[in-house]
Amino acid sequence: MRTLLGILLLAVCPAFSADSSFNGRWDITTVGEGRPRAWWVELKGVGTSNASGKFVSSYAGDMNDIDKISVENGELIFIIIPKGHAAKAKKQPAGKIYRARLVEGKLEGTVAVEGQTKPPLQWKAVRAPVIKEKDDGTWKEAKPIDLFNGKDLAGWKALNPGVAMKWTVKDGTLRNDPPTTDLISERSFWNYKLHTDFRIVENSNSGIGLRGRYEIQILEDYGKPPNAHSAAALYSRIAPSVNASKPAGEWQSYDIRLVGRQLTVVHNGTKVLDKVEIEGLTAIADNADEGEPGPFIVQGDHSYVEIKSFVVTPLVH
Repeated sequence: MRTLLGILLLAVCPAFSADSSFNGRWDITTVGEGRPRAWWVELKGVGTSNASGKFVSSYAGDMNDIDKISVENGELIFIIIPKGHAAKAKKQPAGKIYRARLVEGKLEGTVAVEGQTKPPLQWKAVRAPVIKEKDDGTWKEAKPIDLFNGKDLAGWKALNPGVAMKWTVKDGTLRNDPPTTDLISERSFWNYKLHTDFRIVENSNSGIGLRGRYEIQILEDYGKPPNAHSAAALYSRIAPSVNASKPAGEWQSYDIRLVGRQLTVVHNGTKVLDKVEIEGLTAIADNADEGEPGPFIVQGDHSYVEIKSFVVTPLVH
């Protein structure tokens, strides 16, 4: 009996070992979408009865919990079912089915909506890199760079060239006329300080993308309790410690410091995120190259936002 049990365990263990190769954090690049877009997934316990995962972003730009995970004939399959606002928007919410195989240490996959007949969207993924740099007091400030000259859009371009470009500069202020494309900086940066002054109107929703991957939320939410979607939040990941927003129509400021994966945000003079650890991409991401410098994104497709300064100070050793 013991011999038979041992043989069975030996037969099963290689399968569990292979399935566990899907575990970890993955940076995903979509193939064939209208605008550059990147996703993120974290998988745990694949190959066991306790498999779980999180995904950015299948629905509503949020951190989505994965509802079902399995491996069939070497193919990873996971399903995400819409919840909350995403579910209410549909009479019969359909899940998204993601499939992927390991190919030379990378994932190659597709995603399709349950019940739809159109061809699935293709995607590919690499393991998220370990970034060891810390905001440990050893970083020195280089010469500040003013990415907005107060005159025109020099140094910026449309993130989505297929959408009308409705950004203008008037009286030294950059403003959008939504709906329009997000803006993306032509220059890329790694570790830095950013100071920006912005103004929003009632019900505004915008954001600043760091390295083209991590969104700091801009939101008209004066006086409301903070959460992971509040102004100055690392969008859908980390809530600010307090709500430091001013009323709509007033100029506000962000002072943002990014070193490696450590993020600090000062909102209107109040520190609301203090060296928090960025685990992965947010929904604003236009690229999945987490180990490389990246651009800034100013979100303009949601609602009105004005900017009168955007100064970057690189941090170097």
